[in-house]
Amino acid sequence: MKQYDEKDLSLKSFIVLSRANHAVEGKIREDIRKHGLNPTEFAVLELLYHKGDQPIQRIGKKILLASGSITYVVDKLEEKHLLQRIRCPEDRRIIYTRITDKGKNLMNGIFPKHAKGIQSIFGELDETEKETLISLLKRLGLSLKEN
Repeated sequence: MKQYDEKDLSLKSFIVLSRANHAVEGKIREDIRKHGLNPTEFAVLELLYHKGDQPIQRIGKKILLASGSITYVVDKLEEKHLLQRIRCPEDRRIIYTRITDKGKNLMNGIFPKHAKGIQSIFGELDETEKETLISLLKRLGLSLKEN
């Protein structure tokens, strides 16, 4: 293996991480589009599917999206009858989103295949390598939050 100095290793790490992320996201995006959704719509539905009703404001934080963009995505999903808005009875400023039966049925069909697709993508790595990858990426991400 070629010898790199610290600066070169950091740059190389960034490039490899970026390219791998781009390749993984491309495969996932391709799979999601087959079902008439974009990745953001899928992320919102997946959150509601697994975590239940969510205030619109929390969705943006959970899937790392700006509040204006969330409103647009929620509007699109509501037009498709995949989710609905529900006003909080205790605080009318809060609006919850709830996945509809149509949305649940769609996710029941999509999610098992999606999970298998992700498993296939990471099939190149054995269990120990996946655990190491998770640990390293968490450490990197957390170190940036602390600074």
